[in-house]
Amino acid sequence: MASPSGNQITIRRPDDWHVHFRDHAMLDVVVPFTARQFARAIVMPNLTPPVTTIENAIAYKARIMAAVPSGIPFEPLMTCYLTDTASADEISSGYRGGVFAAVKMYPANATTNSAAGVTDIANVRGVLERMQEDGMPLLIHGESTDPAIDIFDREACFIERTMTPLIKDFPELKIVFEHVTTEDAVQFVEARQSQAPGYMAATITAHHLMINRTDLFRGGMRPHLYCLPVAKREKHRLALRRAAISGPGPFFLGTDTAPHARTAKESACGCAGVFSAPVAMEAYTQVFDEEGALDHLEAFASTNGPAFYGMDVNETTLTLEKSPGADVGSVFSSNGEEVVPFLSDEGTTWRCV
Repeated sequence: MASPSGNQITIRRPDDWHVHFRDHAMLDVVVPFTARQFARAIVMPNLTPPVTTIENAIAYKARIMAAVPSGIPFEPLMTCYLTDTASADEISSGYRGGVFAAVKMYPANATTNSAAGVTDIANVRGVLERMQEDGMPLLIHGESTDPAIDIFDREACFIERTMTPLIKDFPELKIVFEHVTTEDAVQFVEARQSQAPGYMAATITAHHLMINRTDLFRGGMRPHLYCLPVAKREKHRLALRRAAISGPGPFFLGTDTAPHARTAKESACGCAGVFSAPVAMEAYTQVFDEEGALDHLEAFASTNGPAFYGMDVNETTLTLEKSPGADVGSVFSSNGEEVVPFLSDEGTTWRCV
């Protein structure tokens, strides 16, 4: 259905397979940005306390839906936070009952609100076995938390130490390698896809397609570009671009939009997260335009994800048009906290119609 035409493109309405909505005042202001562009979104469960039960997920989904503007069709897809003591029965019941779309695994202390994450894969083998039986996807934040590992090597180390043994032990477990940032991860996913099609996929963020680690220090420290996994060398950014524009396959859109108040970002110990929701599709479209690959945008944004998750593609459409210099302003939550979006300092070259 993708129809690039001059300075305009229309695609099936896309889905965002990785979002952080937070909760309460922050949730109320950020949800509409995702809902206006995407038909569905996989919602991360790393609240405080985390979403670990069916009851938690149902209540959180209700709060999200209350923040969706009237008349906009949008479906949040809820996930369960995996802990060392997670119940296989609870997770399986939630998946079979349509409450959970997937399970999210954070290595303990890998990123924001991940202290309750998994300390050792051995602790959750029973849960993973049940998920494999059910065909339930496992979404993995793929970074080693070994303090001896350089922060720029943690994704590659995770592949070697954790991901490779995991797929050997659970060969039919559906896995999404979240927000990949390295050429190593791209090659790993491609190899897995060629060996066992349909069992592994990867999400790619807009910011990792647009920035490298040098950008974090361009003109001074850039706290609003700091995220985990952190941006890597230019060769890795280019590898991500090649994967994103590759057409039908295991790579699809996941913004990892992660809002924090400006005061929390611009502090002595700034929070990790890039708030990209206000410009998500504009940024992705700009990347695909720069690569001369607008005809592959729909596969990445609208069809590869549903294919992996076994869901129907969306029948409605989204149209974007080229609009150089489109401004991106700050956002304010209902309690007055300022949130600075991605590209707020430079704008975008596309906009949603």
